[in-house]
Amino acid sequence: MARNPDIPDAFDVYTVVVLRRPVDAPEMTDAELDELQARHLAYRADLRRAGKLAANGPFLGQSDETYRGMSVFACGPEEAAALSEADPSVVAGRLAYDVMEWWVAAGSMAFPLADGLVGDRRELPEG
Repeated sequence: MARNPDIPDAFDVYTVVVLRRPVDAPEMTDAELDELQARHLAYRADLRRAGKLAANGPFLGQSDETYRGMSVFACGPEEAAALSEADPSVVAGRLAYDVMEWWVAAGSMAFPLADGLVGDRRELPEG
């Protein structure tokens, strides 16, 4: 079978975590939210310094306001899920998360601020 020229020969596969506000998020005062946000941001900064996060940030202008932000991790999905479970905002129930692999054409993205390798180079599975 001929190779489809629209499908790349190789992909860079990244672990992505999308943060979202759950329907049952607890109500908190403004002071509690400010304190929780500070702990959430500090936790994410610590992950970046430890080489676990390649890039992250909030969503603005999204069509679904429950989506709050996204992170590209420099580790596999299982470790990214464990690290996300420990996020203070997840622990408090204000955020939930989805973990997935994101396949993009090899060489189409770079993370120049990351300390090490981000993602794995793979071929598309047959089938």
